[in-house]
Amino acid sequence: MAVIDKKVQRARRHARIRKKISGTAERPRFCVSITTNHIYCQFIDDVNGRTLAMTSSLDPKFKAENARPNMAGAVLLGKLAAEAAKAANVTEVVFDRCGYKYHGRMKAIAETARENGLKF
Repeated sequence: MAVIDKKVQRARRHARIRKKISGTAERPRFCVSITTNHIYCQFIDDVNGRTLAMTSSLDPKFKAENARPNMAGAVLLGKLAAEAAKAANVTEVVFDRCGYKYHGRMKAIAETARENGLKF
């Protein structure tokens, strides 16, 4: 049996998740993607193919806090994502973890976003 590398496994999980969830204008998809150096959060309307709001660890507000894309930075990014969603009049979302496991930074972003007013 061949060993399947982690990138292929994550891509399969992501495809399986995306078959089931989709964002609309009323309830956009809250897509959180984590790379080695950065974290990206987007609110996407899949019906119209538009990004309604976004934030990332490259955002000037994030950098002004001298934060890094670690657990503490993930908490800050969850708060910034919730603020960006409120500015775009978004209160309910569908959470898309992009095939990543729900723990660590992913969980910190989701829980902080919930604490700051997002419903999912």
